Amino acid sequence: MTDPQPPNPGRPTPRRPPHRSPAEDPPHRTAAEEPPGPSAGEGPPHRPPPAGEAPPSHPHRPRFTFPSALTVLVIVTLAVWILAFFIPSGAYRRTAAGSPVQGTYHRLPSGQAFLDRLTDLFLSPVNGLYGIRDSATGRVGPDLAGELYGSAGVFLFVLAIGAFITVVFATGALDRGIGRLAHRLRHRGALLIAGIMAVFSLLGTVEGFAEETLGFYGLIVPLMLALGYDRLVATGTIILGAGIGVLCSTVNPFATGVASSAAEISLGDGIALRFTMWLVLTAVTIAYVIRYARRVRTDPERSLCGFLPGDREHAQNTADAEEPPPLTPLHKVVLLTVALVFAFMIFSVIPWAGALTGEADATPYPFELGWSFPQLAALFLVAAVLVGIIARMSEPRLSATFVQGAADFISPALVIVLARGVTVIMNNSKITDTVLHSIEGAVSGTPSALFGIMVYVVNLPLAFLIPSTSGHATLAMPILAPLADFAHVSRAVAVTAWQAASGWMNLWVPTTAVIMGGISLAKVGYDTYLRFIWPLLLTLAVLICAFIAVGAMAT
Repeated sequence: MTDPQPPNPGRPTPRRPPHRSPAEDPPHRTAAEEPPGPSAGEGPPHRPPPAGEAPPSHPHRPRFTFPSALTVLVIVTLAVWILAFFIPSGAYRRTAAGSPVQGTYHRLPSGQAFLDRLTDLFLSPVNGLYGIRDSATGRVGPDLAGELYGSAGVFLFVLAIGAFITVVFATGALDRGIGRLAHRLRHRGALLIAGIMAVFSLLGTVEGFAEETLGFYGLIVPLMLALGYDRLVATGTIILGAGIGVLCSTVNPFATGVASSAAEISLGDGIALRFTMWLVLTAVTIAYVIRYARRVRTDPERSLCGFLPGDREHAQNTADAEEPPPLTPLHKVVLLTVALVFAFMIFSVIPWAGALTGEADATPYPFELGWSFPQLAALFLVAAVLVGIIARMSEPRLSATFVQGAADFISPALVIVLARGVTVIMNNSKITDTVLHSIEGAVSGTPSALFGIMVYVVNLPLAFLIPSTSGHATLAMPILAPLADFAHVSRAVAVTAWQAASGWMNLWVPTTAVIMGGISLAKVGYDTYLRFIWPLLLTLAVLICAFIAVGAMAT
């Protein structure tokens, strides 16, 4: 979630007020406090700067800031609406399941007058939330009869996740657990790095843990300095630990969940490939950070960022710091409850028969739940209340925390709605299939392995242009999923390729608070961070392409 927008913009920054620099938030003055200025009609006296002195800067000159995810999607909505007047309308013949049949594209008038198109633009957010798709005409509208096309289920799921996560953090159990882990391992450097990165990566792969890491720099930076490492080691431990988990999301609702919903597949489809990727890429990333840490400890002169005055002296005091308070029985029960909730979520969404037999159309086992977003939303709503009861929160505090958690996550929820509204405009103007047909020729006859890699590469620039993970997924997957069908590749592989591209970009792009806020807290330059990370980025890109290629060929 970034300033001024969420850094993993499918994810917001809960529990933290937005940061403002003094230049952005100048102190307010009364009229009596204002310094005297020139009278009307007079300009300020011009005095050239003394020799050898630079001219005064202009601290109030407006600076460019990257627009928020919501603004980007409003711009995209307007652009798509205008382009729909010029892109020919058309359609594919479709199977009984609604999938387009390759090679059957044909031109088809949209049947929309200008007023109809204007109405679609006006209602796009509404249709994005609860638009209904007419089974006969295929048109989407809030007052039609048919199946739900809007993202109401995902919208409520995101709010439920927000309430649950916020209630968990309010207990203090997760913060204290990580703090104690860091303190226990403070004299064993490599194990400390591996332990913190493994925990952050696990949280990233199951719930998109990213911006929450900003609260741990004050603890981990001094610990790393105490062990003879530099600030870059601490930065890599935090950013890369959580980032590699998000890149290899297994059931992360803000990446895998939203993309799977847009691709019309189960959240559990492709989980075996994603889990294997998570194990391998997490191990590679941990090894990369530990290798650099050992190099710096052996020869401090090889540090890429160097040491600030006082780092060495202050570090030794930190190494002998007092141990944090122990986990209380209540904290242990809360952490166990959180683990069980996420474990049950994973169990409930996995198509076990298909996963164990390798047959996509295998008959489900009796114990399979086959849950989707409505059931998962209910699960996290109940779990949030359960955690609050276990933590013995008072009713007013639990209610306030619950509501605040949902409110903190309204931004990514709205992003999903706006992105879905764009697809409604494309659907009603009948240009979705035209766009799909324009790419069909590129994938026709393409080897499965190459198609998976193409999906990954194409989404790299899209991940930069559309900074919202959820919005990117909702926009891209309705096109990518049918393309996977044409290339005879599982839609789950397309989801995996998409989220890997998004996660890879979010390890270094300067438009997120996770990166820029993190290096600022660690006092590491952005150019230094890039020099540190670029060999790992290349290694990860090669491994991702290899995994996607193998996954595509296996399907």
